[in-house]
Amino acid sequence: MAPALAWLTALMVVPCALVLALAFFRRGIYGGIEYTFTLENFGLVFDPLYAGIFLNSARIAGTATLIAVVIGYAAAYAIAAAPRRLQPVFLFFAVLPFWSNYLIRTYAWIVLLNREGLITQLLRWFGYTGEPPSMLYTEGAVIAGLVYNYLPFVILACYAPLSRLNPELAEASRDLGASAMTTFRRVILPLTVPGIAAGAVFVFVLSIGNFVTPALLGGGRFQMIGNLVYDQFLTANDWPFGAALAMALIAIMLLVLTAQALAADRAAGRIAEAKGGADG
Repeated sequence: MAPALAWLTALMVVPCALVLALAFFRRGIYGGIEYTFTLENFGLVFDPLYAGIFLNSARIAGTATLIAVVIGYAAAYAIAAAPRRLQPVFLFFAVLPFWSNYLIRTYAWIVLLNREGLITQLLRWFGYTGEPPSMLYTEGAVIAGLVYNYLPFVILACYAPLSRLNPELAEASRDLGASAMTTFRRVILPLTVPGIAAGAVFVFVLSIGNFVTPALLGGGRFQMIGNLVYDQFLTANDWPFGAALAMALIAIMLLVLTAQALAADRAAGRIAEAKGGADG
């Protein structure tokens, strides 16, 4: 394990420790760092202005996560229900967007959503003659971009437990008189919670710290925490406050990962109980 631990220490632990150390210093008069110990940066994180940006970022990331989980789980369920020989093909198409650069995928949404884009042209082809709808540089555009870019993570995470699910469990449920919806709600869904939780964590963690999508699809109108951290380091030249914001963001991510781990452990216990009951 030594090479892996050394890699993690050099490229993850040490950089995070350096960022944490920066958060305890002051910004210089003309930028830079003044090596005077202070806790003001962490106190400023809880200022209503910046706390509001955190909450707004969490709301947007949570909305994108919910939409991605609903769409991704449905897609994974359909793929798992397809014939075995076709499942690799469907998975290939699910991850195909990853073959292109993130920026290219985001710019593609600009082509789709701008006032003279493909969606507007399609509406006019169907006979719409009114004012083109304003879709770009809106919160909806940001959420759509986040969902599109991170949806494959949810599909893959949900497909794994669905593909391993013992079909005899659903068959036994139907034999006992349960409807298809009841079987899904009380048998299939609880046993696939680890995949749902993993996919949700992927989308939420990557979305709440994202700064590219809000900048391009939001046009700078929607400030998210990732954009705020970016601006503090590269525009305001306030590295200590930017470091405090980054550490607060990391703390949120750790809380989400802890919640996901607890949910996965609880779901694993239910799976073990279900297997024990099936074997019995």
